[in-house]
Amino acid sequence: MLGDFPLKDKIAVITGAGSGINLAFTQLAAFHGAKCIIADLRLTAEAEAYLKTAKNAIFTKCDVTQWSDLQNLVTVSRDEFGDVPDIYVPGAGVFEPKWSNFWDDTETSRYAEIDINISHPIKLARIAIRALLGANKKGVVLMVASVAGLAGNYAAPLYCATKHAIVGFVKSMAAAEMLEGVKVVAICPAIVKTPLWTTRPDMMQQYSVRDDASVSVDDVTQAMLDLIQDGKYGGGTVFKCDIDVKEVVQFNERILPGGERGEEERAEVMDKIHRPIVEMLRGERGTGTGTGTGS
Repeated sequence: MLGDFPLKDKIAVITGAGSGINLAFTQLAAFHGAKCIIADLRLTAEAEAYLKTAKNAIFTKCDVTQWSDLQNLVTVSRDEFGDVPDIYVPGAGVFEPKWSNFWDDTETSRYAEIDINISHPIKLARIAIRALLGANKKGVVLMVASVAGLAGNYAAPLYCATKHAIVGFVKSMAAAEMLEGVKVVAICPAIVKTPLWTTRPDMMQQYSVRDDASVSVDDVTQAMLDLIQDGKYGGGTVFKCDIDVKEVVQFNERILPGGERGEEERAEVMDKIHRPIVEMLRGERGTGTGTGTGS
């Protein structure tokens, strides 16, 4: 198991860190000694001002819908910091933008919201595993989900579906910590008053976003820090961060082929299920590259 994983001297790559929660987390991680890569399409004035004085943070332009841009983050890390990242935070996301949502339905070939909110974090997780195994390193992937991934909302069904997908993915990746030394966890914040909302006053009014009903950025980023650093949060942890509730979400289902089984039989079944993946990943360990598509 990974155990405690202090940020000091670790390399962290954070997408969507040009603003909002992800910028705040970058600042907190850097304060704790991490070397940070801010990956985004553009920087807010706040992010630009921060980078002027930051000694251990850099910016690289990244379109998270382009897998080549995501793979390039590993290259940037090697070129700038001499190694692959230890920590991966695919934080970029959108909430029901006019140009990609279920109800307006203006797109003709695909939902960009799905590319940004689902495909990007899942692909970055695969890139992370390949890079970490190639470098014989342990690491953490912290997914930014949402309380919307724990419930439903008729007005925002596509966004909810994307966050449910991330929660399901993180639960599925629980074994990666024990098998490969890569911890995959998720934070599920409630509404946080960031540019995701403040740049859209119509949505703030629709969803009754106000200060006394919003989680603080500091609470969310501290929870993100704890999920990475504290060994008590194992792989597959999904952590809810609301105003009055900050806790690990408990999932009680245990689904296996053939119904309920004893612990010993269950372990045998899971070992058989996992074995092909473990054998495949053995070929990625120690390659020293961390590149490629796996195809």
